[in-house]
Amino acid sequence: PHIRRVIRVPKRWPRIVALAATYGTKLPDVPNSLALAQFLIVQRKKDKDRFPDLSLAVIKLLGVGEYVVFESNEQFGGHFSLAVQDYTHFTAPNRRFPDLITQRLLVSCLEKRPAAYDQNELLFLAQRCTTMTNEAQKVERLMRKAAAALLLQKRMGEVFDAIVTGSSEKGTYVRLFHPAAEGRVVKNEQGMDVGDRVQVKLIRVVPEQGFIDFAGM
Repeated sequence: PHIRRVIRVPKRWPRIVALAATYGTKLPDVPNSLALAQFLIVQRKKDKDRFPDLSLAVIKLLGVGEYVVFESNEQFGGHFSLAVQDYTHFTAPNRRFPDLITQRLLVSCLEKRPAAYDQNELLFLAQRCTTMTNEAQKVERLMRKAAAALLLQKRMGEVFDAIVTGSSEKGTYVRLFHPAAEGRVVKNEQGMDVGDRVQVKLIRVVPEQGFIDFAGM
């Protein structure tokens, strides 16, 4: 058994299909990572200026990754974003411990000795690595938002062009184009969805908590 990095079939595939349609591309109704990759390759060549916004929206819609324990007799969901079924980390600079686990398991195989970790240990470590990756990303986001709130605190009432990066029961979030700051739409957010280009007015910032609040226009 070993650890693999998984990004499952996206639950919001219909929204990805709708987003691609606004660029004149029809994606299959059934999730297809190769079709999505081809669409993104074409768009990157066609419109380099707008591609970062499209890419960000698609990444948000694909969902987050997680670590799972895989055994050779199991069916495996694979890494949807990379369009591969057999994928793990080896030298990812931002995920050192999962790489270390993989390297220790490989050494065990090469030296023909018992695995460095048993099944229960790997199950614990996979969950732990997923949890700590998510926690680290929360800290990164908080620090970026705190810095952005300081930058924007003198621009209350201004209207900005933005792209919607999140839309769920937890709230609606946008990322400004200039400056590249992200915040929550707390008023007039109805009808906004990931990938939409919108205009928002800055109505509140709290740098200590990383809060940046907008109203839709």
